[in-house]
Amino acid sequence: MFEMAAINTCLLSPNIISGSPISRSPSKSISIFPPPLCSPLHYSSLTRNITLPGVASISYPHINTEYLESEFSGHGVTFTGVNDSCVVRMALENGSIANLMLPSGLITSYKAQMWHGGTMELLHTTVSEGQNGLAIIEGGVSLTCNCENDEGFSWSPSSWALHQVKGDPQGYIQVELICTSSDGNIEAKYMVTLQQDLLTSEIKIFNLGMASLRMMGSVLSHLTVSTPEASYAVGLQGSDFFSNPPFLANFSIIPPAFGKMKNQPSKRSFGEIFSSWGTKNQSPEKIARDTEKELEGEETDNYKHLTDEMSKIYKSAPRNFTLIDRGRRNSVVVGRDGFKEVYLLSPGSRHESYGRYSYICVGQAALLQPIIIESQREWRGKQSLHNPNM
Repeated sequence: MFEMAAINTCLLSPNIISGSPISRSPSKSISIFPPPLCSPLHYSSLTRNITLPGVASISYPHINTEYLESEFSGHGVTFTGVNDSCVVRMALENGSIANLMLPSGLITSYKAQMWHGGTMELLHTTVSEGQNGLAIIEGGVSLTCNCENDEGFSWSPSSWALHQVKGDPQGYIQVELICTSSDGNIEAKYMVTLQQDLLTSEIKIFNLGMASLRMMGSVLSHLTVSTPEASYAVGLQGSDFFSNPPFLANFSIIPPAFGKMKNQPSKRSFGEIFSSWGTKNQSPEKIARDTEKELEGEETDNYKHLTDEMSKIYKSAPRNFTLIDRGRRNSVVVGRDGFKEVYLLSPGSRHESYGRYSYICVGQAALLQPIIIESQREWRGKQSLHNPNM
């Protein structure tokens, strides 16, 4: 229980829900020892009945918090060790704060300045107790992606090393993480940037190999709301979509009975998604044709009420749209760059208000069709959470 209390305190988020127990100086660029460890993510381990594996379920290299503090402090960033992880706290003078965990790369908190002069937590994160008293952390903002080629190679960045810190508390703070495949042919960089009214998560993938890569994945955000009944998505009218079972990523929060009342298909993990296209026999053109067959319709509501349980992928959504929570009197403008799809999930309003399932999940994604990264080329994708409430 001490571990649980320490994690709740260090994450510094009033919207972290404890679940029931279950069994200005120049920027520096220094690599951390030991070297970045990026073992492939075993997607078969992501499938669960109720609770997904969290930070504690993945084996990470030891993090020297004192070393990080001595080398990277002075930019408005502090480091706190929690068990085998490290919480990176980014704080601006205007009051905006974001917390990032190493080496998982999970953003657990984003407190944004509000019109009334205070701050408000915009992310929804839960902490529950797993086997042997280890903490399972879910929600927040997470990155899940997988790269494959026609030669049978598959790799997923899962353990991130701190590479660089830029900025200062007066303007912006950027934390850059890095991860490299074991053969050195793929390098991934993950940049989390906190500005006075904005939090961005940007992924860069460099294909240093000779074969082209197919990348699928998502930057997945759990945005806290009073209840889905008071929540609306504004600006999606005219976007093509199709309904799909929820996707299980490493830090997803999915109600255990999701879809049962409507007899929806069972949930699918990212591993199952990847296996559906990761063969030589399934080209991007074939995937596109299959997608057209599964397309259900066009969004007709520009002020879409999210009170009902839903899980959709929008193929042609605008680059920016707004999520409004009338219960907490705030809104978030969600933007994307590089990604072509938007994943939107509402757990529905049959759950307790301000509880574990009071959130809306949105993802900038490549789930229907892979993104092709040619040899010796770079791809960038970004999600932005803009706070218009100052």
